[in-house]
Amino acid sequence: MLEQPAATPPKRQAATAQETAHVASGLRARKRRKDRLINGVAYFVLGMIALIMLYPFYWTLITSFEPTGNIYQAKLWPSGWSLKNYAEVFRGTTVPFWRMVLNSVIICTLGVTLTVSFAALAAYPLAKMRFPGRDLIFYAILTLMVLPNEAGLIVNYSTTVNLGLLRQDNPVLNVLAQYAAVVLPGMASIVGLFLIRQAYLGIPMELIEAARIDGAKELTIWRRVMLPLALPTIVAFSILEFVAYWNSFLWARIVLRDKELLPLSAGLLELSGTFSTNSRAVMAGAVLTILPILVVFAFGQKYFMKGIEGAVKG
Repeated sequence: MLEQPAATPPKRQAATAQETAHVASGLRARKRRKDRLINGVAYFVLGMIALIMLYPFYWTLITSFEPTGNIYQAKLWPSGWSLKNYAEVFRGTTVPFWRMVLNSVIICTLGVTLTVSFAALAAYPLAKMRFPGRDLIFYAILTLMVLPNEAGLIVNYSTTVNLGLLRQDNPVLNVLAQYAAVVLPGMASIVGLFLIRQAYLGIPMELIEAARIDGAKELTIWRRVMLPLALPTIVAFSILEFVAYWNSFLWARIVLRDKELLPLSAGLLELSGTFSTNSRAVMAGAVLTILPILVVFAFGQKYFMKGIEGAVKG
């Protein structure tokens, strides 16, 4: 007869269970301490990076309130408080401040509307239509992203001149033409084309086929099916384009011959006069220039994050 193994006494079983629970509790506590240490180091590093990145904005803000002092000295608190610099900005000496704000609004409205519309239209066939060389065309467009924006300045300037956008023969048409000269070179956005195409790729093809069976034309499908489903990405791209056009500086300074048409970012140096520079007034103008961008991001942050996430996943 085979002998049966001796049963483990109940007390021994209870002791083993207690030892196991004690070891597991120690491992969990050690893991929590390790996670807290890692999180603490990560938050410290991120906090230092945030301070380094935010300090220039903070320095600009406190300098804009200083009546006197060395603006090039690092500081944590202004030497004094005054609204004189902001009054100088609103008063203006060469170009009226509110005229520059109006110019920026007009340029941003035209630029964002046209750029987003062209990118949303161009992305549809590259994402959902089948034709020879579709992917080759898309990747050929993407290769242009390696070129810096400055590489196209001469070509864009020659194009605007040949289109007659810089003529000085009609006062009314000249204003519209110079606005168009600022906006037109940025209408073809490769980044926008890529983001919106990625969002379109995430839309099921069955919805498009069902719309085609119902007799919908391609523009109708694009307007009623694609645009609503890709709206978060379109809003995110619109915010990016708003920031780009609002901060347009170099191209606007090159192409605009009439200082009355300068946008706010390009006209900051005109706030303090032609022969003298009030750097604190320029700082105040920079603060006022940043405020609309912060407002747009505050109201569109949810759509911005959702749109970028959807485009990346697509």
